[in-house]
Amino acid sequence: MNSFNSKDHPHKRLNPLTNDWVLVSPHRSKRPWQGQVEKAIVDERPQYDPACYLCAGNERAGGHKNPDYKGTFVFTNDFSALMTETPEGEVNEGSLFQAKSESGICKVICFSENHSLTIPEMDVKDIRKVVDVWCEQFKELGGKDQINYVQIFENKGAIMGCSNPHPHGQIWSSSSVPVEPAKESETQKAYFEKHGRTLLSDYLQAELDKKERILVENDHFVALVPYWAVWPFETMIVSRRAVQNILQLTDAERDGLADIYKQLTVKYDNLFETSFAYSAGLHQAPTDGQDYPEWHLHMHFYPPLLRSATVKKFMVGYEMLATPQRDITAEQAAQRLRDLSDNHYKSTINK
Repeated sequence: MNSFNSKDHPHKRLNPLTNDWVLVSPHRSKRPWQGQVEKAIVDERPQYDPACYLCAGNERAGGHKNPDYKGTFVFTNDFSALMTETPEGEVNEGSLFQAKSESGICKVICFSENHSLTIPEMDVKDIRKVVDVWCEQFKELGGKDQINYVQIFENKGAIMGCSNPHPHGQIWSSSSVPVEPAKESETQKAYFEKHGRTLLSDYLQAELDKKERILVENDHFVALVPYWAVWPFETMIVSRRAVQNILQLTDAERDGLADIYKQLTVKYDNLFETSFAYSAGLHQAPTDGQDYPEWHLHMHFYPPLLRSATVKKFMVGYEMLATPQRDITAEQAAQRLRDLSDNHYKSTINK
């Protein structure tokens, strides 16, 4: 019998950040993609949309009116999932019926007044302004006694449930640490206590040595396809220096984060020559006043597109009932993304 080969044989891969597993079935797809690639119609939007509730000067729900802003604009979500005035309380009817009240603050960040843009189409200097707003909001929200975690994220594309194409992201801050960051807190702490180094410092160095899954990099950040990726073109941005949160980034590192954010998302758009959908978010240490030397700043990207601009990967059947599974290996996905141009495809179309 032939010896095991992860390039050819079904196997499981461990995500050390969550201790979850993914089933990889490379024999089902020997090449990065086998099939037709469809080009989507170029999405041309106006720079200003009078019907958009995020555009400058327009009215939002409840009669709120946006200022005539330029650049970034932040406001409390008109339909917040968390509220500051939630009374404390709980349900404790034995071990089977338990609930606890949850309070928090939800914000919306408009990245630009230009309705037609997305992150990969913005200038790095303007993305840097978004990074600065992230830092300001993290400091403000994380400094509140009742806030113990600040989740910064972006949903891009209607396929990811984004109800408005205007370039924007969100921040949900909560009184407790959410499930996924809580998992990562436990695994990173265990690794740090054992090795005296952050888990992602060692992982990043190992990836840089292998060079199989690296996509783009600069002096301060690296974008790669994680070894344990679940989504077809899932990626992660990791800071070269181990910092607990974005407030610890230097001025040059903030520039580096803006630069790598653009580089990676340009690759995404170029893959199927469409405005590539994804959910992305920063993972960083809790804001409960404790020190977390084990935490290492990183940003996850979970994109759903699989075969074209219109074909989505769904988590169904075995994946919902048993274990997530993928056919395209992380290495194949990395190669496909890495080989794409660094210039946005629209820059060629519009010439």
